[in-house]
Amino acid sequence: MNEAEKKSSTVRALLLEAARILPTPEARLEAEILLVFVLDVSRTWLFAHADDGIDAVRIERYRGLLAARAAGQPIAYLTGRREFWSLPLQITADTLIPRADTELLVEQALLHIPQSGIVDILDLGTGSGAIALALAHERPQARVVATDLSCAALAVARGNTQQLGIGNIRFCAGSWFSAIEPQYFDVIVSNPPYIRTSDHHLGEGDLRFEPISALASGVDGLDAIREIVYDARAYLKPDGWLLFEHGWDQAAEIRALLRKSGFVDIATSRDIEQRDRVTSGKLGRIGE
Repeated sequence: MNEAEKKSSTVRALLLEAARILPTPEARLEAEILLVFVLDVSRTWLFAHADDGIDAVRIERYRGLLAARAAGQPIAYLTGRREFWSLPLQITADTLIPRADTELLVEQALLHIPQSGIVDILDLGTGSGAIALALAHERPQARVVATDLSCAALAVARGNTQQLGIGNIRFCAGSWFSAIEPQYFDVIVSNPPYIRTSDHHLGEGDLRFEPISALASGVDGLDAIREIVYDARAYLKPDGWLLFEHGWDQAAEIRALLRKSGFVDIATSRDIEQRDRVTSGKLGRIGE
């Protein structure tokens, strides 16, 4: 190998090359994430070994991933990894990519789940299992049921459960409540599809590669939420809570749906960018 080839194969040179190739605002960070994945090292290692040479096989693999990312493939699908609630998750193209905004749903749900004692929790449309796993991890005495219409997604969720050693989750296949036998829950959570089918964002960025069934839900994006709100009354214990993630401009409509279905103490929480993100309501008793 001549001097030029040696120079082009160092960690430093590969990262500089990648940052020029990737068209994203976080090109350098993404370049590091992909190289960490290929080399199976930490980001700290990259900095400490910037002048180390990389073998040709791994360089070729790295450049293949860079090309895929430059073409728009999400980082999470390229690495098959995503962290949520500090839990390392495996994901595939069969699941929605867990996002930091969804951690607000977990935070709000935990406010209604005692730290000890048996509590029954239902996660509708679990995908990779991110929400269910976070709740089960934080409340190990809880009994968590997680559903999804996609058997492929449930396979990913089960794999994450086994990998993390979390044993208080049961998975069921089917559409929303039809996946389970009649039973009652203290808390029901969901990050359902809520994007309008005509929304141009579905054809942009990472959304282009994610399962459309986990993203879009009718003309106004509320088809799934309407169904869940209506049916949840038959599955919640007295004073049980229902919580959703939703779009930034849907909170008022969702609050109205909850009120119409007999929910009280309805509130909307905002994400870190001060956008309406999660709405919750308690199933009211007769006379409330």
